[in-house]
Amino acid sequence: MNMQKSILFIVFATLVLFVTKLSAKQFEIVTPGKKVSIVYTADGKLDSIVAHLLAADIKRVSGYQPQVLTNLKDAKGNVIIIGTTTSALISNIKGGFDTNIKGGWERYSMRILSNPVKNVTNALVIAGSDLRGTAYGVFSLSEKIGVSPWYWWADVEPAKRKFLTVDIDDYTSQSPSVKYRGIFINDEDWGLQPWAAKTFEPETGNIGPKTYAKVFELLLRLKANLIWPAMHPSTKAFYSYPGNKEVATDYQIVIGSSHAEPMLRNNVGEWDEKIMGHFNYVTNKNTVYKYWEDRVKESSGNNAMFTLGMRGVHDSGMEGVKSSKDAIPLIEQIFTDQRGMLKKYINRDATKVPQVFTIYKEVLDIYEAGLKVPEDVTLVWPDDNYGYIQRLSNNKESKRLGGSGVYYHASYWGRPHDYLWLSTTHPGLMREEMTKAYTLNARTVWVVNVGDIKPAEYNLQLFADMAYKITPFMSSSYSNEHLQNWVGGIFGRDQQMEISQLMWQYYNLAFERKPEFMGWSQTEPTTQTKLTAYSHNNYGDQAQQRINAYGNLQNRVGKVRTEIAERLQNAFYELVQYPLTGAALMNKKFLYHDKAVLYASEGRISAGDYKRLSEDAYKQIMKETDYYNNQLAQGKWKGMMSMQPRSLPVFNLPHFNMSAPAASQQWNVYVEGYKAGQPPVENSKLTLPIFDKYNRQRYFIDVALGQSKSVKLSIKPSAKWIVVDQNVVSLSTGMLKSQQRLTVRVNWEKVPPGTRSGYVNINYGMKNIKVNVELEAFESNKLTTFDGPVESAGQIMINASSGRAKINNRGQYSWQRIVNLGSAGGCLQALPLLTEPDFDLTDTAAIRGKQASVTYSFCTLKHADAAFSIYTLPTSPLNQLFEMRYAVSIDGGPLKIVNFKTVGRSNEWKENVLSNSAVRTVNVKDLKAGMHSLTIYQVDPGVILDRIFINLNNVAVPYGSFPVKVIQKFDK
Repeated sequence: MNMQKSILFIVFATLVLFVTKLSAKQFEIVTPGKKVSIVYTADGKLDSIVAHLLAADIKRVSGYQPQVLTNLKDAKGNVIIIGTTTSALISNIKGGFDTNIKGGWERYSMRILSNPVKNVTNALVIAGSDLRGTAYGVFSLSEKIGVSPWYWWADVEPAKRKFLTVDIDDYTSQSPSVKYRGIFINDEDWGLQPWAAKTFEPETGNIGPKTYAKVFELLLRLKANLIWPAMHPSTKAFYSYPGNKEVATDYQIVIGSSHAEPMLRNNVGEWDEKIMGHFNYVTNKNTVYKYWEDRVKESSGNNAMFTLGMRGVHDSGMEGVKSSKDAIPLIEQIFTDQRGMLKKYINRDATKVPQVFTIYKEVLDIYEAGLKVPEDVTLVWPDDNYGYIQRLSNNKESKRLGGSGVYYHASYWGRPHDYLWLSTTHPGLMREEMTKAYTLNARTVWVVNVGDIKPAEYNLQLFADMAYKITPFMSSSYSNEHLQNWVGGIFGRDQQMEISQLMWQYYNLAFERKPEFMGWSQTEPTTQTKLTAYSHNNYGDQAQQRINAYGNLQNRVGKVRTEIAERLQNAFYELVQYPLTGAALMNKKFLYHDKAVLYASEGRISAGDYKRLSEDAYKQIMKETDYYNNQLAQGKWKGMMSMQPRSLPVFNLPHFNMSAPAASQQWNVYVEGYKAGQPPVENSKLTLPIFDKYNRQRYFIDVALGQSKSVKLSIKPSAKWIVVDQNVVSLSTGMLKSQQRLTVRVNWEKVPPGTRSGYVNINYGMKNIKVNVELEAFESNKLTTFDGPVESAGQIMINASSGRAKINNRGQYSWQRIVNLGSAGGCLQALPLLTEPDFDLTDTAAIRGKQASVTYSFCTLKHADAAFSIYTLPTSPLNQLFEMRYAVSIDGGPLKIVNFKTVGRSNEWKENVLSNSAVRTVNVKDLKAGMHSLTIYQVDPGVILDRIFINLNNVAVPYGSFPVKVIQKFDK
């Protein structure tokens, strides 16, 4: 019966596919018998631009350059007709477009018509509700024929097709989910600016109209519409070159400016304090007013979005005020004066002029102190520079005429540490934060800081796609699917899964610690690098596990590149190989450095090998970056990639403080759990962490030379139930041959009743070292059927989204699983996302009675004090009415409310954003051995639970995600 159902399903699916294909109309663009021509309306420059770009796209694929016309009477055969619904060209074609798009915002329709006018056999009509809508329609056709939005910016060369046809259903787009969607080019000093000045646009010697034309084309292909131009001191202000604003007008791109640049003024490049005085509206109002007024006049013919308010010259606090309360009347007067300029020079009705007020850094304090922002001005809420939105609108704010938006970072310069080199913001985090913003009505403006555009290609694509059509992203599972689709669209379906998995692993590893943060250093003020927090002696050697993960990534990247078509080799290097290899090498540089320093202090001669490996990783980063700049795509990107933006210490080769003990042993033994960084004592008592039958642990023993003399060690367990993976080990002075790692496990089926200990004897010559093996004495019949986590050597690790968790949702309140996010690929989020509380969130009785809860069962093997460390993502309160609280109960006991909200740029906040985690610990005295439960109640919405670490013996806490070997039994 099942077989019959399967056959029927296959037949039905095939029939559906067949009927779907029949419903789609085929349009021949280039075939032996037909060569398409393109006709566009002359209503705006953009129609001409996109018509000619489409012709170039068709040539890229087919080799044929279509004729581009402005008069339909001159065309014949198959014709692509492009224009807005208000143009005579489109409106005179009966049935040529969906009339519902008239008057819409950035909408388009596609129709195939047979014999619509004399001499035209078939017409593909792309009609837009406005110029940008038409452009989006045209570029969607380009994608259908195989031209990626990244054909130029990432050298994605399309496959050649001798027969170029497309299957098209009648299609009508909706207006974008977010009205204004765009990028901020920022911190461009080490990439875009030197590349433009010396390689792409030397005639300008800077980022000028030629570069911006390419940027604007990319934005339109990504269905975006807004630019905050580059504004660092290295770049001349956008308005310095008249061609910049002209090309923005041609491409219909809206010109805005960052939070630090009111009224489209780049203060860094345009405010000359020596000539103009202080940028102070209290003492120098007339000069500042005229400075703004001149720019407003200059922008009267542009699509422009004006940033209101005032800050310091460059991303600093406003001059002339001493406190937030002092600033309020001054800023409100500035609002009035700035809007007066807009009424005078742009539109008498200021509400028709796009205006934003970006509530960034100290501006939030002023706003919260009572600043009144005009109702039609859009409130733009920033993230904390590390991907966590600081605040969103409350119920009253969400009803404002101007709505709200988000300024988000995929690149950043500043405290506690820059990340300007590689783009590693996790897609799952971007999805979660931006869908949260959309849910809370931030739908007017979305801007993402992408640094130099490269290598942030995928982060930008993801952001633009979410802003254009948010619906599929409301499901957390779609973030991974989106990456797969993007990869497949560029590299083909055969490589889709492998490459997308590689990239996903790259984002996962960086979510635990970004490559730029691996030096455990900070900036502003700048500190030197130090040893990482990854353990080399616990949890199976965390550091080595991370090295292995990156090594595997590198190996797979190398293998895949051999299978990539020649035309896509450059694209693969730019989008995949360079960022993944760079991240791997940066991690190896520091983790090998750690091993060199630690092993030297322990007297291991292998320290020198690890020093060379660290140095090699550093040199390889230099080599790869040199290739990117000087050989890739025949030098097209010369000057684009810097491996050391701002020359921070993390980019240097770390200092090797290789102090060795005074007298090293010929060879020695180091067991898992030993105290790292100390030389072993001869014949000291060595004991592995305790083994138990519930967790079935495997622990390591390192044997290593301390002198340059070869040895052959004999390894003999004291009993058959002790299993060691090697019985003879030869150590010599060759590269990484001076030490080896043994793995020890227990065969529980062979352990005699009542046995509690044994040992492993390691011998060479007259020297014997015993490593004790101890077994857990705890026995419980209940554990034979218990499938939850059991204490292992004093600790218990739980992933918050574990399938064993018992979730109790109540009414509208729920803990919802989010996939593709967090240290283990899943989290729990407190929902719904509310704009204001509907009961007292400090009332523990109400919390227990109303809120959702999640319960984790676990078992301890010893009577001990317990510390329950609960890790969340370091999200911020939804608005000023909430905190970041949840409540904890152990074994059904009293609720303890904890709060992980941070204020300002505290040291705790810095550690949180560097590690993508916030932790709160609840201590319990005298927790008895046996079965227990931990229940977490939601309090504030938006809290995201990631993982739980229960410490029963004051053991070392692992950094970042839990080692897979510890938790895989329960969370496969």
